[in-house]
Amino acid sequence: MANKNTMPEEAQEDSKAAKKAAKLAKREEKAKQREEKRRAKLEKAGASPEDIQKAMDYDAEYGEEGGSKAAVFFVTLVIIVIWLAILALLVKMDVGGFGSTVLRPLLKDVPYINRILPEEESPAGEMMTGTQDTEYPYATLEEAVARIKELEIELQNEKNASADSQSRTKELEEQSVQLEQYKANEAAFEERKQKFDEEVVFSDQAPDINEYKKFYEEMDPANAEAIYKQVIEQQQQDAELEKYVSMYSSMKPKQAAAIFDTMKDDLKLVAKILQAMDADVSAGILGAMNTDTAAKLTKIMNPSES
Repeated sequence: MANKNTMPEEAQEDSKAAKKAAKLAKREEKAKQREEKRRAKLEKAGASPEDIQKAMDYDAEYGEEGGSKAAVFFVTLVIIVIWLAILALLVKMDVGGFGSTVLRPLLKDVPYINRILPEEESPAGEMMTGTQDTEYPYATLEEAVARIKELEIELQNEKNASADSQSRTKELEEQSVQLEQYKANEAAFEERKQKFDEEVVFSDQAPDINEYKKFYEEMDPANAEAIYKQVIEQQQQDAELEKYVSMYSSMKPKQAAAIFDTMKDDLKLVAKILQAMDADVSAGILGAMNTDTAAKLTKIMNPSES
């Protein structure tokens, strides 16, 4: 009786074990199928083999629900990365002007992120980055300060040159006035000389030529010799003076002025040469000479001060 009672119990236990084994096999088969489906989804989503293996390990450690969440997380992450890359590409290409008009004012000062912004065109049409600054050509403050000092020196030099030019102009104007006075005095002197010759020397009331002859014959021989020598010397000087006048009149005013400027020890001779020249020629030479020397010569040539 005991064997009869125990046999059914063993059979029942074997039946239960077989059912459990069958259920376990089905469960493993389903898990394997789910794993294959999950792997296929991850591969389709573009996940890398490493990410797929991590998802499979996570699923094996935390079960089906955890594996599903990991798969969703990785798929979502991959999708987000792809969309961010597409968005960055669209901004960089400035599609619709969104990157240059909307994002540039907001992100141009944000490090790293501003690299996705499109390149900005300069007014000349050349490309420039958002962080490049071409407004100032100086790298340091010292360079800018040095340049400012150079410009200040140049400005001062220009002011000095302008002041010198004004002073020179004023001197020339004064000399021009003196020369005009000199010309007027010369004209008056020539007029008086011509009038004297006409009224005294060559007039009808002038002494007879024999009277002049008698005067010179009765003159003391010593005085006559001295007068003769003076006349000869004067003729020689007049001849030399005519040569000087002819030579310097043929020169350019600047050339003659340069020579006369060196004759400071013999300004009387220079004055005689200038007086024997035409007024226009002498005026041009005086205008080209050193102002101090020209002023001294003008005083020497002025008959009113002789």
